[in-house]
Amino acid sequence: MGRPYGKGHKRKKTGERYDKEEDEVEDKQVVEEDTEEEREELPELEGIPIAPSAQTLKKPGVIFVLEKASLEVAKVGKNYQILNSEEHANFLRRNNKNPADYRPDIVYQALLSILDSPLNKAGCLRAVYVKTDKGVLFEVKPYVRIPRTYKRFAGIMLQLLQKLSIAAVGKREKLLRVIKNPVTQYLPLNSRKIGFSHSSDKLVEMEKYVAGVGGDTDLVFVVGAMSHGKIECDYIDDFISVSEYPLSAAWCIARVCEAVSKKWRVL
Repeated sequence: MGRPYGKGHKRKKTGERYDKEEDEVEDKQVVEEDTEEEREELPELEGIPIAPSAQTLKKPGVIFVLEKASLEVAKVGKNYQILNSEEHANFLRRNNKNPADYRPDIVYQALLSILDSPLNKAGCLRAVYVKTDKGVLFEVKPYVRIPRTYKRFAGIMLQLLQKLSIAAVGKREKLLRVIKNPVTQYLPLNSRKIGFSHSSDKLVEMEKYVAGVGGDTDLVFVVGAMSHGKIECDYIDDFISVSEYPLSAAWCIARVCEAVSKKWRVL
């Protein structure tokens, strides 16, 4: 994956760089390939590149909504950070919070599963929306290249929640941006909204399920991005389960993408 880095930039402490990054993003250029020398020194992330796509969106399209994502910002020591159970367990306990509820890695893996899928690369993904457990809603463009490491992803999420948008490297286009609730105002009118829960009584084989949906209908898949519990959304048309066993959000998304890819013959 190409990274929008230039040589010679030294690493800065996490808490010092985010207030300066947004103005610097505009002047950076996308580096399509890393040289061996660039791989050895990895300056801090200053923006995110656009993934190349030569294909246009096919109709109908697919939309993913990730609900109840754990992306909470707090000041830990001198720096603001995205809270997670691994690094901030003691901080969370001191503030009477359950560390098990703070799993931003779940939404990270879910986004990788969506954006790296052949379905997206074929131009079938219309949009991705993420709603945090605090009610903040933001949009992720389908052609964003999410950082390959969680640490850089957390930095991007921190910047997004503080600045409300992330611009493309070298351009003015906003690839991630906080938007107004509710998410339903951004969903196509002619769409089937499908939610997932292991506790659902409707256990389906995903390939047969999507095959039964009309060919002119947009598909909206609503997946929980939390460690436990069930999503509760009044806009969902159908709640289904895709396995006899509890699945992670990333695995659930992988099954969905594979089933829709076969329906639309995306290899």
